Amino acid sequence: MRIRDLSILVGIIGIVLMMVLPIPHQLLDILLIVNISAALMILLISMNTTDALNFSIFPTLLLITTLFRLALNISTTRLILRDGEAGRVVSTFGKFVAGGELAIGFVVFLILVVVQFIVITKGAERVSEVAARFTLDAMPGKQMSIDADLNAGMINEQQAKDRREKIEKEADFYGAMDGASKFVKGDAVASIIILLINLIGGFIIGMAVHGFDFSKALNTYSILTIGDGLVSQIPALLISTATGIIVTRAASEGNMAHDLSKQLLRYPNLLYIVAGTIAMLGIMTPIGFFATIPYAIILAIAAYRLQLNMKRKRVEEDLLVEEKEIEEVRSPESVISLLQVDPIEFEFGYGLIPLADTQQGGDLLDRIIMIRRQCALEMGLIVPVIRIRDNIQLKPNEYVIKMKGNLVARGELLLNHYLAMSPGFDDDSVTGIETKEPAFGLPALWIDEATKERAEMAGYTVVDPPSVVATHLTEVIKKYAHELLGRQETKALADSVKESHAALVEELIPGTLSIGELQKVLAKLLKEKISIRDLVTIFETLADYGKFTKDPEVLTEYVRQALSRQITQQYASPSEPLKVITVSPAIEKRIAEAVQQSDQGSYLALDPASSQSIYQRLSEQVSRVAQMGQQPIILTSPTIRMYMRQLLERTMQDIPVLSYSELEPNIEVQSVGVVNA
Repeated sequence: MRIRDLSILVGIIGIVLMMVLPIPHQLLDILLIVNISAALMILLISMNTTDALNFSIFPTLLLITTLFRLALNISTTRLILRDGEAGRVVSTFGKFVAGGELAIGFVVFLILVVVQFIVITKGAERVSEVAARFTLDAMPGKQMSIDADLNAGMINEQQAKDRREKIEKEADFYGAMDGASKFVKGDAVASIIILLINLIGGFIIGMAVHGFDFSKALNTYSILTIGDGLVSQIPALLISTATGIIVTRAASEGNMAHDLSKQLLRYPNLLYIVAGTIAMLGIMTPIGFFATIPYAIILAIAAYRLQLNMKRKRVEEDLLVEEKEIEEVRSPESVISLLQVDPIEFEFGYGLIPLADTQQGGDLLDRIIMIRRQCALEMGLIVPVIRIRDNIQLKPNEYVIKMKGNLVARGELLLNHYLAMSPGFDDDSVTGIETKEPAFGLPALWIDEATKERAEMAGYTVVDPPSVVATHLTEVIKKYAHELLGRQETKALADSVKESHAALVEELIPGTLSIGELQKVLAKLLKEKISIRDLVTIFETLADYGKFTKDPEVLTEYVRQALSRQITQQYASPSEPLKVITVSPAIEKRIAEAVQQSDQGSYLALDPASSQSIYQRLSEQVSRVAQMGQQPIILTSPTIRMYMRQLLERTMQDIPVLSYSELEPNIEVQSVGVVNA
C-alpha cells in the first residue's frame, strides 16, 4: 500500500478515535487550525473550478470534513466540561469576538449561526436537490443528442463514448451532492445543540464541581462556548458556501473570478449611472460630500478605463480576424470554398435593392419563403435555400436567376411601376413602357400609379414588381425542378417516407432499387411537371415493378399510370371535356417500329426525314390549338407515349404528352386535332 493511501486511512481512523479519546490542548489547537485551513482551501478550489466534474471528490470530501468538524466539537466539549478550558484557539476566538462583552459575543455568534443554517445551508441543499433532479431528467435528451450527432457523422465512436461517460458522471455527482448537502444541514443543527450543551452543562459543572461562583462560571463558559462555536461554525460556513458555489455554477466559461469580471463589468456605461447616483446621495442627503464623492469618482474612472480597454480589445480582435482571413486566403485549403456552387441564385442590380431590404418595405425574402412552401405543396419538392445577392455588374433594374452557377433566366423591373398585361385587346387610353412579362413572354406595359386603376377597369391584369419576380422565380423552379433533385435530396425524401411507411422503404431501398435509380424516376416525373408529393403511391408502384425492370423510362410509365387520378385532375376540368390532339395509328405504328433495344434500355431511332415529318405535323396541330386559346395536350397509346415525349423533348418540352392509361375512365375526351402521316 502506498504511503498516500495509508495516510488517508490513518486520518479517517484518527477522526473516529478523536470522538472517544481525550486530546491534549496543544494538539487540539493544531487540528482546529487544520480544519480552518482545509475549509478555506475547499472554498478557493470551488471558486477556481470551471467544471463541477473537475472537483468530483467534493461530495466525499464534504462528508469527511463534516465528520472531522463533529469530532473536533466533541473534543472541545470534553475539554470545556472537564477542565474549563479548550486550548488557545478556542479561548482566543471567544475573547476576541466578545471583546469583553458577553452579550456582543453571543449576538455575533447567533447571527453567524442564523446565516449558516437558514441562508447558506438551506439554499445549498435546495440547489443541490434541484440540480440533481434536472440533471437526471435531462439525461435521455442528452443521450439522444449524442446518438444523433454520431449518426450524422459529426462525432466518432470514442467522442460519443466520452460524452456519455461525462453525462453519467454529472448525474452521479449531482445525486451525491444532493445527499451530501443533508449532512451539512445536520451539522448546523448539531452545532446549535452542542452550543447549548457547552453553555448549560459548563455553567452547572463549573458551579457544582469546580466551585465557581455564578459570575465566574458564566464568564468562563460563555467565552469558551462562543470560541468553540466560532471555531466550528466558520469552517462550516466556508464549506457550505463552497457547496453552493459548486452546484450553482452553470454555463461557465472560466473560473469564478473570470466570470465575475467579464459579466459584471460587461457594460461600463452603467458604472457612470451608479457613480452619478452615489454622488447625488452625498449631495442631497446628510451622508456627506466627502463620504460619497471619492467613491463616485473611482467608479467613473473605472468605467472610462473599461471603455478604453474594450475599444482596444475590439481593435485587436478585428486585426486578428483580418490576419486570419488573409492566412486563409493564402492557404491552399482556401480554394476549396470556391468550389461550392449554390443550387439557386437570385442576383439583382443596385436599383432593385429595395425589393430585398426590409427596412425599405421589401418583402422579397418573405415571398421566397412562400415560393418554397408552394413548390413543396404543388410538386412535392423541397426547394433548397435560394441565395440572394446584389451584383453591381448588372444593370440597375436587371435581375438574373442562376441554377448551379449557370444563367437560366433574366428580367428587368421598374420600381414604383406596375406591370399590366393585355386581356387580348388593347385600350388606347392605357399607355406605358412596352415590355414582355418575364415568366411567360407575354406582351405587357409598365404603367405608373395614376394609370393603374384605368388599366384594371379595362380588363388588364396588373401586378406589382415583387409579384412579377415571385411568379418568374416560381416558373423557373418548376421548369428546372428535375435538376434540383439529386441523390442527397432523394435520400431525404425517402427518409421522410420511412418515418410513417418503414416497411415500404425498406423493401424498395436498396433491395429493389438504388437511390440513384429512384432519383432518375422522380426527376423524369418532375421534368414533365408531375408532382411527386404522393411518394407512398410512387414507392408502392416501384416496389411492385422494380423487380422486373430497372429501366427508369419504363418505371416512370408505370408510376404515371398509378398516378392517373392526379394527372387527370391536373389537366382535365370536371365541367368540360378534355380537349386533346391525337396521333393517327399510322404514325404510332411507325414510331413503334423505330424503337430499338440496348443494354441501357429502349430508345427511338427514327430516320431524320420521318422525325422531321412527324414533328412538322405535330407543330401545325399545336399551333392551331394554341391559336384557339386552349392548352395543347397530345394523347397517345401507352406503348409509344415515352417515345413521343423523346421526340418532342428539345423543341416542345412544355407540351404535355399523355397516354390513355393515365386518364380516369370517367373523363370525357374530345379530339381537337389529329396528327396524320
